[in-house]
Amino acid sequence: MHNALIIAAEETHNPLIPPVYDIVWSAVAFVIIFLVMWLVVTPRITKMLDERTEAIEGGIKKAEAAQEQAAAALDEYNKQLADARSEASRIREQARADATAIGNEVREQAAADAARITANAQAQIEAERQSAVQSLRSEVGTLALDLAAGVIGESLKDDAKSTAVVDRFLADLEASQATKTGEH
Repeated sequence: MHNALIIAAEETHNPLIPPVYDIVWSAVAFVIIFLVMWLVVTPRITKMLDERTEAIEGGIKKAEAAQEQAAAALDEYNKQLADARSEASRIREQARADATAIGNEVREQAAADAARITANAQAQIEAERQSAVQSLRSEVGTLALDLAAGVIGESLKDDAKSTAVVDRFLADLEASQATKTGEH
């Protein structure tokens, strides 16, 4: 029995060490899987990662280009805005200058119109005064002749004589009026 125990002890093997045929078949399977991974999967993964890297770098380049275009557009916009503001300022100043010029022209025109209207009014007043003086002279002369004819008792129908008498009377009247005005 002892012998049986020794044979049995020799036949028991270590549970941590697998049999040789398992190690060989595991190594063969490992080499096959490694070769498939190395020759098929790794190139595909590398290709996919390279494509992703290119896409990301392309996206970054596109984003940088878009950012540069946006910055250029912003600069152009700011330049156009500054130009528009300066143009608006120039137009405002021109409008103010035009308004001042038009205001001065209107004032000058109004002053000229006022002077013309005043001169016309004075001329019309003088003409009406002369007309009134002439009319009054005629009426005063007629009344004076009628009064003198009534006082004297004879008719003063001689036009030249009556006109001379009326003119002399009016001249004396104006002289006395001027003397009274000079005394006051």
